[in-house]
Amino acid sequence: MKKLSVIGALVLLVLLLAKCQKAAQFPADKYDERLSGGDATVFDITSHSFGNMFPGLSGYDAEVHGLGDAAFSKIFVTAPAPINPGLGTIFNNNSCISCHHNDGIGLPTAGESNSSLLMRISIPGTDEHGGPLAAPGYGLQLQDKAVFGKTPECKVNITYNDVTYNFPDGEAYALRTPTYTLSNLYTALSAGYMLSPRLAPPMYGLGLLEAIPESTIVAMADPNDANGDGIKGHANYVWDVATQSRKLGRFGWKANTASILTQVAAAYNQDIGITNKIFPVENSFGQSQYDGLKDDPELADSTLNAVRFYVATLAVPARRDVTDATNKRGELLFKQGKCESCHRQTLTTGVNVAFKPLSNQVIHPYTDMLVHDMGTGLADNRPDFLAGGQEWRTAPLWGLGLFEKVNYPGYYLHDGRARSITEAIMWHGGEAESSKVFFSTLSKVDRDAMLSFLKSL
Repeated sequence: MKKLSVIGALVLLVLLLAKCQKAAQFPADKYDERLSGGDATVFDITSHSFGNMFPGLSGYDAEVHGLGDAAFSKIFVTAPAPINPGLGTIFNNNSCISCHHNDGIGLPTAGESNSSLLMRISIPGTDEHGGPLAAPGYGLQLQDKAVFGKTPECKVNITYNDVTYNFPDGEAYALRTPTYTLSNLYTALSAGYMLSPRLAPPMYGLGLLEAIPESTIVAMADPNDANGDGIKGHANYVWDVATQSRKLGRFGWKANTASILTQVAAAYNQDIGITNKIFPVENSFGQSQYDGLKDDPELADSTLNAVRFYVATLAVPARRDVTDATNKRGELLFKQGKCESCHRQTLTTGVNVAFKPLSNQVIHPYTDMLVHDMGTGLADNRPDFLAGGQEWRTAPLWGLGLFEKVNYPGYYLHDGRARSITEAIMWHGGEAESSKVFFSTLSKVDRDAMLSFLKSL
């Protein structure tokens, strides 16, 4: 018996040592809820909190980030010109920063100099890669501005219908439904065209989201609702122009873009009218606005790569007030309402030997990177590769509580229709209908607690 006791004690000691060694491999600071972006987190609550470089970047990396930052703010002008030529001839804005104010979410206006809302367009059917089918004479995006002497494709008009509702306890809230119409068309539009408004999204944390392994994202999918929870998220696989291959969609409101490089290159080409190595053809090619200049591509590869790196290394603001009792109550309610079924709190980036700041980071983005049916209220009824007309990518919630500070007064959802987090929640439908009902039937104290938690992110 004594011998067995000694052996048992040794086994217990080995198990305890193993447990300690395992704990040592996962230090507590890696799971600090404040560190939304892991090591790429910044403690900044100012109006510039979305525009910080990854902490610790230095030397060449810091220099390239700075070059990308400068290029992100450059205002383009009509070619030929000695500085920043190539604008248009048709475009939506004349710089990156004009849409992504303070690297944050845009303003849901149309036709103004500070507009951040653009309009995607297509006709029924798909192209050779399964993507949206371009509208003849217009392409896949409407450009509502033009350089002097040229004609914009159209004017986009927005009107809103506000309706006031009440929670069961009597508190009022309003939802505004946007209606989009087109006028001043430069040429006739094909019948049956489909429109999809898209608000410029915030830029921080994209490098971390790009670093999440595809296998992690696909593992969260449940397109046939095998677990019976009513959530049917699925991945959107898209045609990536940069690699000329089919890839997992990660970015954009419908996860219709595979990489930061493609996202940046497409924005230069479609939003500003600047050709580059990924999109070497003018957005007006084949139209009456085409300038016919032999200056393509207009953007240097070094500039494109610098802006890609800048976007990939924008840090994530830290979560705030994590020990506050109200916020902890709100977090519990967030989970009870099954909001976390789509807004997954914690993910881990893959191992990246080439760029260690993105490697093996425990992050808290509150997204699954999948597309979900959000109901008829938010539907644009325009398919985008595998994303249906009622489906949208789960928007990350990190930084949500700083939207008002960075981009006052703060707008939410894919088209900016929601003017508060409450409105954004109450627009949820489809797979999120039960979560919306859960929120709406809470007491005011609990609703406020849940909102306080969301504003702490």
